[in-house]
Amino acid sequence: MNKQMRSLSLLYRLLRGEALSVRALAEEFGVSEKTVSRDLFECKAFFCECRGIAGNAELEYDQRTKTYRLSPDDFLTNQEMFLLLKLLLGTRALSREELSQLIEKLKRFTTQADRVCLEEMIDAEQRYYEPVHHDCKSLKQTLWQVMRCIDRRCEITIRYYKMDRSEVTRRICPLSILFSEYYFYLIAVRADDAGQKPIYFRIDRIHGIVEHRECFARTPQLRFNEGAFRRRNQYMLPGKERCIRFAFSGPSVQAVLDRLPTARIVGQEGKRFILEAEVCGDGIKMFLLSQGSWVKVLAPAEFVEEMRKEIDKMRAGYAETAE
Repeated sequence: MNKQMRSLSLLYRLLRGEALSVRALAEEFGVSEKTVSRDLFECKAFFCECRGIAGNAELEYDQRTKTYRLSPDDFLTNQEMFLLLKLLLGTRALSREELSQLIEKLKRFTTQADRVCLEEMIDAEQRYYEPVHHDCKSLKQTLWQVMRCIDRRCEITIRYYKMDRSEVTRRICPLSILFSEYYFYLIAVRADDAGQKPIYFRIDRIHGIVEHRECFARTPQLRFNEGAFRRRNQYMLPGKERCIRFAFSGPSVQAVLDRLPTARIVGQEGKRFILEAEVCGDGIKMFLLSQGSWVKVLAPAEFVEEMRKEIDKMRAGYAETAE
């Protein structure tokens, strides 16, 4: 290997976070340790003179291990990498193969020593990782294809499995992508009725996409506000917008406020809090029912009746089991 190839090899290994030993490199390249030291000195000079390009990276020598290692500003720290990996594992949204590939790529942006520590921290969780079921061949590829269609504003036709597993075909104008509760969702409107309210599709249930030449204009009706939507919608279920009031007597009212960003406390009776929230969709019923006897809906009257009917159905189901 000539000098130029040696230097490029050293730079690439340093950028991957490897710790380089002069003795080991000399044996590998078939040159003297003095030659390798001179090559590493040139790498060090490059990082010093080209800080703007190299992101203030420095080549440091570890006296304990007798190795050289690159210490750039843009490497992820142990804390940052641990946070990202835990978030990825917790979503369960990716297949095992896609998750492993992404984790391996992310680990390249930290040091070799940190990499070993991180692998030990997530080893058990990664081995027992269980992804959610996907109908599409590759979630990553489907997501990117949909994202490109949103960017180009082109109409698409999708083949889609509904919740009851029946298959439908829909021609739509894709508007946005959101992630919630293990799944990525496509927000869209029907191409033949762009004035209607947005509809939601789980992207992992899309198993076919046809891109059309027709494009749609980004009219005010087709401008989707992801932030406002996320504040008011629970579990990505469609439904009407309304202001609700309910009483909460559970141990942590803060958990309710975290779950419902629009919620605010409007009253308190001992340990019982009265809250109001602007919500959108029927997912709010699922959330409130999950709180059991800690919650009592107070308003509006129609929502109180909806909750009462749902609770009656639950009671009837348990009565049938008892019989």
